[in-house]
Amino acid sequence: MIWLRVDGRRLRPAKILCVARNYSEHAKESGGDVPEVPVFFLKPLTALLASGGTILLPPESHRVELECELAVVLGKGGRDVTKTRAMGLVMGYAVIFDITARDLQREAKEKGLPWTTAKGFDTFAPISAITPAKRVRDPHDLAIRAEINGEVAQDSNTHEMVHRIPDLIASASRIMTLERGDILATGTPAGVREIRAGDVLRGTIERVGRLDARVARKV
Repeated sequence: MIWLRVDGRRLRPAKILCVARNYSEHAKESGGDVPEVPVFFLKPLTALLASGGTILLPPESHRVELECELAVVLGKGGRDVTKTRAMGLVMGYAVIFDITARDLQREAKEKGLPWTTAKGFDTFAPISAITPAKRVRDPHDLAIRAEINGEVAQDSNTHEMVHRIPDLIASASRIMTLERGDILATGTPAGVREIRAGDVLRGTIERVGRLDARVARKV
């Protein structure tokens, strides 16, 4: 497990909470609609990978894809948090990749099974350094971009997010108790692309930072 660092302090991650289909164009490219209420899924902490690390493609999958997202890092927890209080829980922001074994996810969906295998392999959640929230004026107006070998794959803005951060925090806190150190991945824009061994990945979010990773086949 990696530790998060915010303003020189170490923060132990608690859980990785992700949001499905939170950008309308990505929902279209994945063949679905944006849910009326946020839909969440979890990744294990063992999926975390520090920037500069190597994503390992599992032998079980033949198509792994890159999704670049804005991550919200909580400095406080809570249960049944109101939208008006939600942003007070936010300690900082980061760039995160939600790496997905798409063929395994598709197979699971067809069988009506959970997505855990497709989302949960070790190294499937690379994350950048944390930028304190006070340095990000408006997290809903940030350019977000993902590159594969220098070629732009995703190029959007967080203002395209359908369910915004206060809504996500409030909705999630009605399901489960949120904790200090929780990482909330807020969804990915359109342009999801396959990654292969040897690829060099870069994700950038305006005012937040940069995430770099390489890709290799697990042996």
